[in-house]
Amino acid sequence: MGLDDKIGNAAERAGGKAKEAAGNATDDESLRAEGQTDQSKADLKDAGEKVKDAFKKD
Repeated sequence: MGLDDKIGNAAERAGGKAKEAAGNATDDESLRAEGQTDQSKADLKDAGEKVKDAFKKD
């Protein structure tokens, strides 16, 4: 996984956590769910990059 990918995924995850926290603070279920979705997307991207890296080593 490239450094750019790691930074982008970390930024997306951090943004998702911020949205989730804001949703919790304002009792906004839509914003909370959007934050959780952003975090899940970042996790899936990380997993995909790790799979690609594993195949590159072979």
